Amino acid sequence: MAVIEVRDLAKTYGAHTALHGVSFSVERGEIFGLLGPNGAGKTTTVECVEGLRRPDAGSVRVLGLDPTRDGRRLRGLIGVQLQEAHLPDALRVGEALELYASFYPAPRDPARLLAQWGLQDKRRTRFGKLSGGQKQRLFIALALVGDPRVVFLDELTTGLDPQARRATWELVRQMRDGGVTVVLVSHFMDEVAELCDRAAILDGGRVVAQGTPAELVAGAGARTTLTFRPTAPLDLDALAALPAVASVARDGETVEVTGGDRVTDQVTAFLARGGIVVANLRIHERSLDDAYVTITGGTK
Repeated sequence: MAVIEVRDLAKTYGAHTALHGVSFSVERGEIFGLLGPNGAGKTTTVECVEGLRRPDAGSVRVLGLDPTRDGRRLRGLIGVQLQEAHLPDALRVGEALELYASFYPAPRDPARLLAQWGLQDKRRTRFGKLSGGQKQRLFIALALVGDPRVVFLDELTTGLDPQARRATWELVRQMRDGGVTVVLVSHFMDEVAELCDRAAILDGGRVVAQGTPAELVAGAGARTTLTFRPTAPLDLDALAALPAVASVARDGETVEVTGGDRVTDQVTAFLARGGIVVANLRIHERSLDDAYVTITGGTK
């Protein structure tokens, strides 16, 4: 069942058209990624869905509500973590959570949120004394304190070290597993591949691709590349004739093979049949990052 329905969304700013008929849906209990280069329309789209901006045309429904007409009701059902936000420097972490909790009829326990997001030791620390990563975790906790049914996370792990990023990913999975629908805006393709059930890529104010991470990779026609140095003579023509192989090139003693699905299996089986041992084998599997570059023309 769709929790978010966006149909033919359009928005202009003066002579600039930010959104050209954007359409997508987000199912209940999934993590949905929204990707695209700077200026692609991600922020405008999310702001229209959250009820922070009024679209010029099209329709948006979140939990069956119109964000423009039913904004007051909707704000009690969603949580928002913005990419850039600020609190008064003198406000303590615990005070911030208690303040935000007071806005909701049935909030989550602030103390539990502090522990969940690794901020229990910072309860009495003033906002201005927090590190960038600590501020980021605080804003995520503030987005969750109202016990929302849908959460919007914008550049979730910016400023977090690798260990903190992975811990945050696990908490997001726990949110999803607990029935919360998550919309994740991100520039980190590894994060999207790790977390998202589905994603949409925006470019120039249009949805240019959407699907599961695997579907996005397959649809972009990204290639797998193998490079190796054979230790015995190799029939390059026979290698190039394999069904999954798109091209074969030799650079000195090194052979480079590119292809689509199953190219790795077919090439390694070919080498094994010929009893050819190779050195310095390297395999570059196609990735979501490769697909993103192909779809958007190389910009983030």
